[in-house]
Amino acid sequence: MSVSSRLSEIRATLPEGVTLVAVSKFHPAEAVIEAYGAGQRVFGESRVQELVAKYEALPKDIEWQMIGHLQTNKVRAIVPFVSLVQSVDSARLLECIDREALRCGRTIDCLLEIHVAQEETKSGWDYCELKTYLQSDAFAQLHNIRIRGIMGMATNTDDAAVVRSDFGRLAAIKDELAPMFGADFDILSMGMSDDYPIAVDCGSTMVRIGSSIFGARV
Repeated sequence: MSVSSRLSEIRATLPEGVTLVAVSKFHPAEAVIEAYGAGQRVFGESRVQELVAKYEALPKDIEWQMIGHLQTNKVRAIVPFVSLVQSVDSARLLECIDREALRCGRTIDCLLEIHVAQEETKSGWDYCELKTYLQSDAFAQLHNIRIRGIMGMATNTDDAAVVRSDFGRLAAIKDELAPMFGADFDILSMGMSDDYPIAVDCGSTMVRIGSSIFGARV
C-alpha cells in the first residue's frame, strides 16, 4: 500500500479538530514528498540533524515539529524554522529555547512533555515539579516561548486499560493547567500508530503517527 493510501485511511479515522503529525524519522525525503503530494503538511522528526536536513531539502510550507528528546546544544539549529517543539521536558531546555528564540526574533510554540508512563526510560516532567516551576519567577521571565499544551506517551503495553489510564491522566493534567495559559493552550498531543484510537477517545487533539503511514523504519 502506498504512503498516500495509508494517509487517507488514517485521516478517515480522525475526528475533525485532531491534527495528524506524520512522523517521518528514519524515512527518506522521497517518502515525505509522497505524503506532501497527498496533502500532508505537518511532519515530526525526533533527531535534529535529520530535521535540519529535511527542512533544507523539502518545500518551505511544511510545518516541522520536533518530537524527540532535544539537547540544549542543538536548540540553535532548529529555532529559526521549527513550528512546534513538542518535547520540552525541563526548565533548562525551555529557558534555552526562549534565549535562542529571542536571538532570532521569534516566539516558539512549545508543548510540555509530561511523564505518566510506567517505564522510567520515557522522558518528561514530573507533574509536581512542573507545577512548582510554572509558578516561579524564572518561568515568568520567558517571553519568547508560547506554551500551547502538553504532550505525553502511554506505557508500552498491550493492556488497553493501562494505556487508557495514562491518556486519561494526561487529559486531566491539561484541563488542570488550562486556566493558567488561556485560549492558546489548546493542544493535547498523545497517541501513536499503535494506540492513537484510544488517545483520540480520551481527548487527544494531535496524534503522532509514523509506521502506519511510512511503513517499518529503515
